[in-house]
Amino acid sequence: MKEKSPDKLEQLRHSAAHLLAAAVLELYPGAKNTIGPAIENGFYYDFDFGDIKISEEDLPKIEAGMAGILKTWKEFERMEISAKEAREKFADNPYKIELIEELEKTGESITIYKSGNFEDLCRGGHVENPKKEIKAFKVLSVAGAYWRGSEKNQMLTRIYGTAFSTKEELEKHLELLEEAKKRDHKKLGPKLELFMFHETAPGMPYWLPKGTILLNELIGFWREEHRKRDYREIVSPILNKKELYVTSGHWEHYRENMFIAETEEKEIYGVKAMNCPNAMIVYQSKSRSYRDLPLRLSDTDPLHRYERSGTLNGLLRVREFRQDDAHIFVTEDQVKDEYKNIFEIVERFYSIFDLKYSFRLGTRPEAFMGDKETWDKAENSLKQILDESEKKYSVLEGDGAFYGPKVDILMKDSLSRDWQMGTIQLDFQIPRNFDLKYMDADGKEKTPITIHRVIYGSLERFMGILIEHTAGAFPVWLSPVQAVVLPISERNAEYAEKVATKLKAAGVRTELDSRSETLQSKIRDAQIQKIPYMLVVGNREEEAKTVAVRLRTGEDLGSIKVEEFATRSAQIIADKHGL
Repeated sequence: MKEKSPDKLEQLRHSAAHLLAAAVLELYPGAKNTIGPAIENGFYYDFDFGDIKISEEDLPKIEAGMAGILKTWKEFERMEISAKEAREKFADNPYKIELIEELEKTGESITIYKSGNFEDLCRGGHVENPKKEIKAFKVLSVAGAYWRGSEKNQMLTRIYGTAFSTKEELEKHLELLEEAKKRDHKKLGPKLELFMFHETAPGMPYWLPKGTILLNELIGFWREEHRKRDYREIVSPILNKKELYVTSGHWEHYRENMFIAETEEKEIYGVKAMNCPNAMIVYQSKSRSYRDLPLRLSDTDPLHRYERSGTLNGLLRVREFRQDDAHIFVTEDQVKDEYKNIFEIVERFYSIFDLKYSFRLGTRPEAFMGDKETWDKAENSLKQILDESEKKYSVLEGDGAFYGPKVDILMKDSLSRDWQMGTIQLDFQIPRNFDLKYMDADGKEKTPITIHRVIYGSLERFMGILIEHTAGAFPVWLSPVQAVVLPISERNAEYAEKVATKLKAAGVRTELDSRSETLQSKIRDAQIQKIPYMLVVGNREEEAKTVAVRLRTGEDLGSIKVEEFATRSAQIIADKHGL
């Protein structure tokens, strides 16, 4: 079921971006406005303020300026002008001149839109009556951004805002933003002792002991589920000669996103940014028959990509990461069934975390490898598979990988935010580049098709989103510490230690808090650490061989025999269900 895009909301937000620019230029006459698009959940506009520093404290003034100007705006008047006229009109703005020159080279029409006294170079996409339709907007934050996204260019000031059709929708969104701040993984992660970053390795997380447990549990679950489905795990080199990436096509299409190393012998290596070329080498290592297919090769090797420093964002955008990757080699008539199998895995992986999701089809990009006929065939196959799946999906034209169309997994978290996570890509091209073959039933050599797929996506990114989705209160099977034993006094310390030992033997990750703090202080600290079970032991519990069980939610389960609690909690952990 194909979904329609919310064009009207985009027009509203793009119109609000014009309003923001008008207010800024009125308040700061020396500023230069550059570009201001609508984005997911809002809009932004980039400005060159020269020597003036803009901070969050200036935002209420800018917002008030927007409200004042809006009263005078009745329409967006479209005017098509020549390149010469455009250069004259924006003569004092080098950013607009650069855009005009590009439009002139392509022969595209140059249009400006005018509201009140404000004019902007723009392709269009606005509301009809801004005064009536822009009812609910908010200026949110300030950030730095390079002109055209390049570190070689001028650093600009980006002002973010959002707009909705009604004040009720805006207020609901602002409440979600406040909740998101509380759940920010960049704050919660270090607070919960999961991960950290250091200036000596920008964009490359250090996984601390508790975070490593989380990471290993996610990978362990992945291994368990894929072993059931006949996936075979491999490990391949992190450094590979340039020639490997030339063959795969990544050297031409992806080199700028890779870390490159050169030896004394002048040999050029690429630090592995993707697993697919290595999977091709493994396939190529022996003769294959149609009876060997589907051949499902999986791996979680570390990958490295050169993300620009300005784009790094906690675990959501990193330079070192792992994927729950797999490359599946199939015959053409196996593609549909294999996609159905992958969709079943997606359902299993996302439902266990109570995550809602949909699919998005990405079609042939401008820079693609291979021939259009093969691409059309691959795209039609994916459209048919998606239609038959009856899952919700959208289409993003030109968003495919350079070697084939893809189906992205779009996830919705507990704050109703959408994230692009895993991806399932259909590839007719790279197997040809590596001259991969299998012997068909008729005795003829044929080239397999490769399905590239990740379900979590980047494990680091998935972890960042999971921290925010759960606010750090992970399902008990994932929690780094699943139970903490809290002796009321020092005389209960020996019994508390015996309880902890029994729980550990049952497979429950348990800590003993024997500090000389008050019980309430210990409970508060355990709640801050989001530990699922707090087991209080005093004289009464010691005599009865029980523990007083308290949940991190504050619920009190009362006294339970130690053996009973160990059995019950171990079963909950094994089932990966419940608290």
